[in-house]
This record gives sequence, structure tokens and C-alpha cells, in this order.
Amino acid sequence: MNHHTMSAVAATKDLVGVYQAGSQHMVGDGFPVRNMIPGAGVDEQLSPFLLLDYLGPEQFPPTNRRLGVGEHPHRGFETVTIMYHGKVAHRDSTGSGGVIGPGDVQWMTAASGIVHEELHEKEFAEQGGLLEGIQLWVNLPKAFKMSAPRYQTLVNDDIPTVDLGGGAGRLRVIAGEFRGIKGPAKTFSPVHLYDLRLKAGHHTELSLPEGFNSAIFVLHGQVAVNGSQAVKEAEIALFGQRGERVSLAATNDAIILVLSGEPISEPIARYGPFVMNTRDEIIQAVEDYQAGRMGHLS
Repeated sequence: MNHHTMSAVAATKDLVGVYQAGSQHMVGDGFPVRNMIPGAGVDEQLSPFLLLDYLGPEQFPPTNRRLGVGEHPHRGFETVTIMYHGKVAHRDSTGSGGVIGPGDVQWMTAASGIVHEELHEKEFAEQGGLLEGIQLWVNLPKAFKMSAPRYQTLVNDDIPTVDLGGGAGRLRVIAGEFRGIKGPAKTFSPVHLYDLRLKAGHHTELSLPEGFNSAIFVLHGQVAVNGSQAVKEAEIALFGQRGERVSLAATNDAIILVLSGEPISEPIARYGPFVMNTRDEIIQAVEDYQAGRMGHLS
């Protein structure tokens, strides 16, 4: 076999480990989450992804109360909220607001600082229903931590879907690209983020860049990774940086979030809702919030 043929076959990424939730807790009074990152065994090895909270799935009874999480600040990173069921309304100190529902993604760049609240959307709350979503925290490179905040509301219709062929299922490209199809999210460092639906008895191959940190999170169903290891519901599988190929075979119909990103190799200082590079910058963030320099909700 000559060298050219060899190099055309990408090496398979090693599976580093499969992990369950590190903790289960309420965020405010409306968001029951299972924390996956930083959780049991997964922390900085997934840079630029700093946090993954799996919200629900939980059935909420009808109510007139405003359930959710009240005013809180963020600085130094981005929050990405992916909705599967239910509706969440947000509003913030810049006067922005909006609602995201099933299939929608909100990509909020907190950067220099934003203050916001996230609540169950009024009509959804009044009718009651199933709430399910994921919130990711994506770190920002030092150069962008103090840039202006911005929002990207990526509604379901804006997110391209790739048919995997042969009845295997489909993949939505939220960020980065898949088979030449680009996702709508603008990112500050290279990130691939996919919403993958794989049918029982089918398989697919992903190509995730060499040198990137990559993982899959299984929301529903079960998949076999690289022909062997099973990854079950509410488990996260972490891959090594070497190689590119990951093969997934669905034992049951599976809903999977695929994350892959170029590591940001800079110091991390984190405290509550602030992620900076030094302790001094954290102290400054706390002072700025307390002094109202990040704004407040009226």
C-alpha cells in the first residue's frame, strides 16, 4: 500500500472515557439540570466548552408563576441554549429579549458583560408541558473577552439539515460544517456543533478535526462508539485529540449532541458566572457587576 493511499484513510479517534452526570440541581426555580461538564471526570479537557447542563426532560404542570432564573450576569464567555421541548423567554440589560422554542438555538456572547433573566415563556407556563434543553458555556479567547456583547438567535428554520442517507437519520449543523454544509452560528474560535438524530440499526461516520477536543452527549437512546463501547442516555463520551474518525451505531433511536472545538490554550480563572484569565479580572468583574457597569434589568 503506497503512502498516498495510507494517508487518505483518517485515523480513528480514541475514546477517552464515558461519564455520567457529576451533579443534579435546580437552576433558579424552573430549570432542573444534570451537569455533565465540568462533571464526573470531564473538566478542562473539553476546552473551549466549559459547561454542559442537560435541562430536563421534565413535565411542568400549568402555572401562572414566573418560573426560571432571575437577573444574573455573565462575562468572558458565551452561553449557547439549545431547545428540544418547551419555550424559554429571556430579556437582558441591553433591552434585547426573545423566545426560543423547539429546534431553536440562542447563542449569547456575554463578552464584556451582560445581565439577563431566563424564564419559562408565559403561554408555555400557563399550559404546562415538557421542557428539555441543553446549555453550553463556550469560552472566549482572551482577545475577545471584553468585546461588545451580542446575540444570535438561530431559529429552527435557519439551521441546515443534512440527510445522512439510507434512512440512517439526519444531522443539523448549528456551528462549523458537516459534509460541506455550514452552520449559521458565528464563533470566535473554531467550533463544530451538531444535533444528530440516528435511527436504530443504522450507523454514521463523523470526521472531527485532528487536534480538536471532541465529545458526544446522548440525550436519548443508545449508541455504540467505534464499533464497541456503548454510550447510554444522559452520558457523555470524550475523545482524544489525535485522529479524525468517529463511528456511531445506534442501538435504539438516538438523539445526540456532537461537540468539537479547537482548544483555547490560555489560563482560566472562573468564579460563578464569570470566566476570565486571571483572579484580578474576576475581582474586577464582580466589582463591575455590583457597581451596575454591566447594567441591570428594569
